[in-house]
Amino acid sequence: MKSALGLGSNLGDSQGILRRALERLEEMDGITLERTSLFYATKPIGPPQPDYVNACAVVETTLSAAALLDCLQLLEQEFDRVRLERWGPRTLDLDILLWGEEVLDFPDLQVPHPRMAERGFVLVPLAEIVPDWQHPVLGKAIADLLKTVDCSGVEKL
Repeated sequence: MKSALGLGSNLGDSQGILRRALERLEEMDGITLERTSLFYATKPIGPPQPDYVNACAVVETTLSAAALLDCLQLLEQEFDRVRLERWGPRTLDLDILLWGEEVLDFPDLQVPHPRMAERGFVLVPLAEIVPDWQHPVLGKAIADLLKTVDCSGVEKL
C-alpha cells in the first residue's frame, strides 16, 4: 500500500531529527521510502512554542495501517517524543496523511488526516511530491487543495 506521511519537529536539531527519522523509516521491515519533500520552516499551531520544521514522505508498505501507526509511534518514542499538551512542542511528530485511496476511521487513526486539507505546512510539502494524489473524501488533488489554504509562514529551508 502506498501511504503519505507528515513529519514535524520543533525541539532540538529539528532538521537532523527529521533526516534521522527518515533514515530509520527506511530501515524498518515492510516500509520502503519512495519520495521525500524538502524541509520547510513553519509557524506553529497551538500554544506559544518554537517554529517547526515540516516535511512529507511517500512510503510503500506491506504493513497494515494500524501496524504502520505503531511503527511511527515507536519511532517518535525513539526520539523522546513527550505528549504533554495537544499541539504542544515535540521532538518528532509523525502522521499518516493518506492511505492509498482509502478512508479509515478507527479510534486512534483517521485517514485521510482530518485537518490536512486546512494546513499549508502539510499541503506545501505534500504537493511537492504528489500533487495529483486525490484526497479520497474531498475528491480534489493535493495541488488543488493547496490553492485554497494560507501558506504564509511556510518557507523552504
